[in-house]
Amino acid sequence: MKKRLLIVEDDASLVRLLRDNLVYEGFTVDCVSSGVQAVEKVRTARPDLVLLDVMIPDLNGFDVCRALSAERDRVPVIIITARTQQQDKVLGLRLGADDYVTKPFSLDELLARIHAVLRRSQRTIPTLRLGDVTIDFSRMQAFRKGAPLVLTPREFAVLQYLAEHAGQLVTREELLRVVWGYHDVPLTRTVDNFVARLRRKIERDPHHPQRLRTVHGDGYCLALPPDGTSSTRE
Repeated sequence: MKKRLLIVEDDASLVRLLRDNLVYEGFTVDCVSSGVQAVEKVRTARPDLVLLDVMIPDLNGFDVCRALSAERDRVPVIIITARTQQQDKVLGLRLGADDYVTKPFSLDELLARIHAVLRRSQRTIPTLRLGDVTIDFSRMQAFRKGAPLVLTPREFAVLQYLAEHAGQLVTREELLRVVWGYHDVPLTRTVDNFVARLRRKIERDPHHPQRLRTVHGDGYCLALPPDGTSSTRE
C-alpha cells in the first residue's frame, strides 16, 4: 500500500517540485498551504507523514507541530524550513517533530529522511519495560516509577530500534542510517554522546549501565533484565 504524505507549504513552486518527485517515488501526496488546513487535513486524511514548513499562514509550523503532538494517534512530522538557528531546531524537536531539514536541501537527503522516519513509525513493539522504566511507543510516552519521563522523538526511535534487536549488536553506523537518516555515514561521535544522555534517563547507574550496554569498538546492545521484564509485542 502506498504511503500518504502531506506537504504543508505556501511556496507553490516548491510544492510542485516536491509533489512531482514524491509521486514519482511512489507516494500518494496531499498539499495544503496553511496551518489550519494542515491540522484539518491530518484529522481527515490521516497521512503517514507530514512535511511541514514553519513560516505558513494562520498557525505557524511550530503551532501545528504542537497541535499534532497532542493527537491520540500521532502522525510523524518532518519540519522543512529556511530557519537555520539552533534554537529553532531544538524547539521543533521538543514540540514533537521527528526530524528537521533546512532549506536548501537535496531531494536525495529528503527521501532518505522520509524513509527513515517512516521506518521508525512502524512500531512492532508497542511497549518496552526495563525495571522501573516503562516506554509506550504507540503513545510516545515514558514513565519511571510511575512519574512521566521526558524522552525526545529520537530517543524513542533509538530505544524502539534497539528493542526490536534486543540482545543483538546494533552498530553506530546502523543507527546513523536507520534513525538519523544519514545516507553516507559520517565519522562522528553523535551516537556515543546521544547514548550517554539517554543512559542518564533510563539507567539506575549511568556510569555502570545494565540495560544499554556498549559493545566496545562496534556499537550497542539492549540487554533485557534477568527478572523476566521484557518487551511486549503485538
